[in-house]
Amino acid sequence: MIERKLGAIILAAGRGKRMEVDGINKVTLSLAKKPIIVHIVQFMKKLGAKATVVVVGFAKESVMQTLADANEDVIYAEQKELLGTGHAAQSALTELPEDITDVIIVYGDDAVIYIDEHLPMMSKLFETHYASNAAFTFLTIEKEQPFGLGRIMRDDRGKVLAIVEEKDATEEQKRIKEINPGCFIFKVSFLKKYLSMVKKSSATGEYYLTSLIDLAIKDDEHVETLKGGYMAWRGVNTKAELEEAELLLNSMKKINT
Repeated sequence: MIERKLGAIILAAGRGKRMEVDGINKVTLSLAKKPIIVHIVQFMKKLGAKATVVVVGFAKESVMQTLADANEDVIYAEQKELLGTGHAAQSALTELPEDITDVIIVYGDDAVIYIDEHLPMMSKLFETHYASNAAFTFLTIEKEQPFGLGRIMRDDRGKVLAIVEEKDATEEQKRIKEINPGCFIFKVSFLKKYLSMVKKSSATGEYYLTSLIDLAIKDDEHVETLKGGYMAWRGVNTKAELEEAELLLNSMKKINT
């Protein structure tokens, strides 16, 4: 039996226009006295990642300097054109060490979910992935106000049919509360086969990582999910959301002390 080895890819190339900061990437901003990107890199190590690839693009020097200042040993991949999460993952795939069999792909601004309090849930996600021998497995959570987030489409039996991004969703689909917080585990072999097949979104011109579900279902590949319920999570796209994330993180730490 081949030994499973985990790698991590952190997508941190985006411009983050809504954050309104000049000259730096938003993942370098401080959250609970530590840069957002450092929170995530350190959490990946705790999960057992043997190698972490950080995809850089916009203000890449600020990301690289922040991680160097924190003495974090990572591999860099550059996304020269910002063409979406699928394109970013493709940029990183060639930088993964050859012995990595599975990879977790996360967004670089989602530090609230990658904290010690969530280690049990994230460990369960890996257990689900390995035990089911899925091609890929992803986390879902419930949000009362899911604006801007990818909605989980399921059939009557609960099987995942698709993740529909906000910009592509119908009004009916936008009422769905189960969303994708951007946390996926893939077999590397699956990514190597299918990433290049992802088609460009007609609405945005971008390549979505979530489009891999359509390809997997078409070819009857095994897709698993783990429902995190109303698990604490806060994407960080604006200064107001950064403040909310800070409050959420601090309140969770107080509850658990």
